[in-house]
Amino acid sequence: MGVVIRRAGESDRADVVRLLDEAFRDDPVSSWVFPDAEHRRRRHGALMDGFFDLALSEGYVDIAEDGSAVALWWSVPAGGDESADEAGEEGPAQLREAVDPDNARIEEIARLTGEAHPTDRPHQYLHMIGVSPERQGEGLGSALIGAVLERCDREGLHAYLEASNSRSRTLYSRLGFRFTGNAINLPDGPQLWPMWREPERSGTDGGDTGRFA
Repeated sequence: MGVVIRRAGESDRADVVRLLDEAFRDDPVSSWVFPDAEHRRRRHGALMDGFFDLALSEGYVDIAEDGSAVALWWSVPAGGDESADEAGEEGPAQLREAVDPDNARIEEIARLTGEAHPTDRPHQYLHMIGVSPERQGEGLGSALIGAVLERCDREGLHAYLEASNSRSRTLYSRLGFRFTGNAINLPDGPQLWPMWREPERSGTDGGDTGRFA
């Protein structure tokens, strides 16, 4: 059975934030941002809420019709004007202030990922993708990604993401993403692998939709 995907909006906020909180609360990167488990339980959802706002303002949010999976995409132009650069510098500080003012790691991870992020070509940036734990392994993530990658191939668009573990890196490789060669090393924490995808001019047939959890 195919996965029905729709564009999420403000009315989906609670469901999207709840899913992302559940999917990522014990992720190595989230555990690095919030080392204390109890504090993470209290503040992690607020960070996911901030990411939802960023996705709505900078791109879009795709969600499975049954609410079992969600992907946050940013539409990134090439280069950028001065006002965009200033907003990019202020954004991490504003996010930290809104989510957890005493937590410098919120700003630090935004700075490190921002420094690694390519800016020379416009692209679709997969910021986050989450699948309900009980629905892992059903191909929901691949369906969400595949729908965007098909459009990238049709329109000649590039795509970018950061893999947070070796398993996801392998899975993204199967979808055409390639490691840029410059890993992001979080201080005393996990490693992220920036990955770039060139559009496939011949298009895709959707055959990879079962490869992502």
